[in-house]
Order: sequence, then C-alpha cells, then structure tokens
Amino acid sequence: MTSARTIRLFVIVDAVLVVLLLILAIMYLGGDDGGSDDADGGSTATSAPTSSSSSTSTEPVTFALPSGNIACTMSVDGVTCSIASYTYAPPVVAGCTEVTGHVIVLNADGVAFDCVSGPPPAVAGDDVPVLEYGLTTSVGDYTCRSATDGVQCTDGSGTGFQLARASWSELPA
Repeated sequence: MTSARTIRLFVIVDAVLVVLLLILAIMYLGGDDGGSDDADGGSTATSAPTSSSSSTSTEPVTFALPSGNIACTMSVDGVTCSIASYTYAPPVVAGCTEVTGHVIVLNADGVAFDCVSGPPPAVAGDDVPVLEYGLTTSVGDYTCRSATDGVQCTDGSGTGFQLARASWSELPA
C-alpha cells in the first residue's frame, strides 16, 4: 500500500515539474533567445527586415511582401523592387526595346524603371524573408513600408515610389 505521505510527495513533485514546464514554455514562446535580435535589421543580404523604422542598417536587406508578388533588395546605394504580376500600363523607358514595368529602382539619380530582357520575375520564393504588412525596414537613407496596397520606398528627402499590382506612382506625388 501507498502511504498518504508518499502520495503527498508525488503531488508536490508533480506540481514543481508542471511549474518548471510552464516557465520553460513561456520563455520559449516569448522568444527570449538571449538577445540575438539584430538591432541593425540583419547582417546578411537575405536577413529578415526590421520591424521598426527607427533603427537603420548599413547591411543589404532583401524582403518580399506577404503575397510574394513584390520583392525588394535594399542597400546604402538604393532600392530595387521587382513585381511579378501587374495590371498597370508598362512605363516607357527611353531606348528600351525589351520588357518594362517589372523592375523599379530608387537611388541617388531618383526613380526609374529598368529595361529587362528575358522572362518577367517570378513570385518570391519561401527563402525570401517577408516584410509583414504595416512594417518598415531601413538601410542607410532608404526606407520601405509594406502595406496591403503595395510597397512604398523613399529616400531621406521623401523621393521614392509606391508600387502595387494595379498601379505605381512616383513620390512625392
């Protein structure tokens, strides 16, 4: 037979184990990983973008919007975004006899569409970090914001572009 004292001991041990398990679960689910979050938004070209526009990276950042239709690469030299599928009229690029409308660039020279030869870009793959809707990321003087109506990228002076499946516009408007 099991004594009452033994049963109480098992109950106490079980309670302690449950408390320890809860503490571990809270730490794991809370994401406390010892501070390995990059304050600068990442250290490699394919790092996850920051969720705050207040911290600025100098390292290149690549991201896609959640739909995967728009993907961008940012560096201190500028921003290049590609769009796999769009419904706006393709912009005219002087001297271009190839495809336009899929790749837009913001750099020190301003905003311009690239003349692209070959097939249009594909939807971003699962290996490209996602910049969730409503979040921003910055590299150097450039900032991009993901939204359900596309991506908006600007430089420090406010020059930039808004790009979405249905339209694009140069900023400031």
